[in-house]
Amino acid sequence: MDRQDYFVHESACIDAGARVGKGTRIWHFSHVMTGAEIGENCTLGQNVFVASNVKIGNNVKIQNNVSVYEGVTLEDDVFLGPSMVFTNIKTPRAAYPRNTSDDYATTLVKKGASIGANATVICGVTIGEWAFVAAGAVVTRDVPPYALVAGVPARLCGWACECGRPLRFEGRRATCIECGKRYAKRGKKTIVRIGGVDDESG
Repeated sequence: MDRQDYFVHESACIDAGARVGKGTRIWHFSHVMTGAEIGENCTLGQNVFVASNVKIGNNVKIQNNVSVYEGVTLEDDVFLGPSMVFTNIKTPRAAYPRNTSDDYATTLVKKGASIGANATVICGVTIGEWAFVAAGAVVTRDVPPYALVAGVPARLCGWACECGRPLRFEGRRATCIECGKRYAKRGKKTIVRIGGVDDESG
């Protein structure tokens, strides 16, 4: 590996066969295993673990004390808060090790999603584009795009703009008070971003 294109702290361990993109920064005591793929311009904070075969997109921010286990995929622009937790096996037993790929449930965190500090994501779910998982939440089911979820278990409690600000709907429409992006409801658990023309369909 050519380390001139990215930064690795001297206390971090990058195993042979891991791929790290240009501009990425990997900080104190982190460990990236063989077969992991990390995109460009990512930041891995202190004590981050990335398992074999994990795929991480571009511009991903992983805060301190996060383990990204095998079976997890992070798309571009994902944010993981300090000490949030992924799992990858639904029925773990110390006395009965799970050793095959069939034992692992995959988890997908889609583009732009944010997961708050100390949240837990149970394996086998998809967190939609630009979704926002509150700190301390426990995610046990799929999260729709742009959804704001909180609690144990995590439940839909609102919607978030791509910029991260909560959205306030008037009827079926909302406009972000910070960036001006506009959204439309498509049922009780789906919203979409709309462009310059106010599309009333759906």
